Amino acid sequence: MGLIRFLSTPKSDRRTSNRCRCVALPRLCMWAVLISAIPATVSGMDIEPFQTRNRNPLVRIFGIPSIGSAFVIPAGKLEGALQANLANNFAHASASGESIMLDGETYDFTLSLRYGIAKDLELGMEIPYLVNSGGFLDGFIEGFHDVFGLPQGSRKSYLRNRLLYQYTRNGETKAQVDNGSSGIGDIRLTGAWQLYGGNAESPRAVALHAAVKLPTGNNNRLFGSGSTDFSLWLTACNDFRLPLGHLRLYGAGGGMVMTDGNVLEDQQRNLAAFGSLGIGWSPVGLLALKVQADGHTSIYTGSSLKEVNSGSVQITGGGTIGLTKNTFLDIGVSEDLVVNTAPDVVFHLALRSRF
Repeated sequence: MGLIRFLSTPKSDRRTSNRCRCVALPRLCMWAVLISAIPATVSGMDIEPFQTRNRNPLVRIFGIPSIGSAFVIPAGKLEGALQANLANNFAHASASGESIMLDGETYDFTLSLRYGIAKDLELGMEIPYLVNSGGFLDGFIEGFHDVFGLPQGSRKSYLRNRLLYQYTRNGETKAQVDNGSSGIGDIRLTGAWQLYGGNAESPRAVALHAAVKLPTGNNNRLFGSGSTDFSLWLTACNDFRLPLGHLRLYGAGGGMVMTDGNVLEDQQRNLAAFGSLGIGWSPVGLLALKVQADGHTSIYTGSSLKEVNSGSVQITGGGTIGLTKNTFLDIGVSEDLVVNTAPDVVFHLALRSRF
């Protein structure tokens, strides 16, 4: 039938049709070449969780971990990361003989190392350096709240950019930091074991993580708790290929055991649970967009103030930029979903590279 229609077509139309085909053929070849080059760029980059945790001055001193990865570092490989977190705190409450004021900023710089010591097994270390300061973000945050009609709480009733972390109970000051200071925080030793997946062909992976937090930080400055904390948790992920890039769901859950520390020692719990849930989408090989929620149960007891005795949930949004094949920059902003149990805002940066 196609031959009959062609033969019945006038010669002039046939010549036009042939010319169109001759022009179209090189174009089709050009598009085929371009399309063949696309998969390497739109398959998407690897999506890793934000390595964030609650930076509340009374909570950050304990061993609640960032959840790590569902993929263990390959044997013989080293990954290094330098994190910077700027946390702005403001929470004020009083009731039943208790009073708390958390007003200030903390800068957290952490060097993290992970090394694959054998197949499916890695060891690591985290060394934090902390700075307590009155900061500089109060005016910006107040203006942001005004522009978007968000509640200020009692922020405007106090001086901007001051430092005062204080908790009193029954007339006794249980914790207080009102002078700027800096120093090493509590060092963590970490390890992970690949339980499932962990290779490029598997869209799913599960890793068992463990960490020990050592009491190396000054507890009087709230750089440490004075306790030794042991954490154990699972981190898992599942990947889904999309027409453009890929989507990853990930999560974690576990528990922590704490020895008796030196901060609110008569109110400290010795057990806590924690977990995370996140989603990431990488449309191209140099970019991933992520949203992640992190939560934990209460660290303290014996208080009617949720700023002290409450679980917490924070949400972090942002993404990852691929700088090279093995170097990545995480950028995120965290907010407290359970108000006053975590900093008002945390700006998170993490530069990581694998060698």
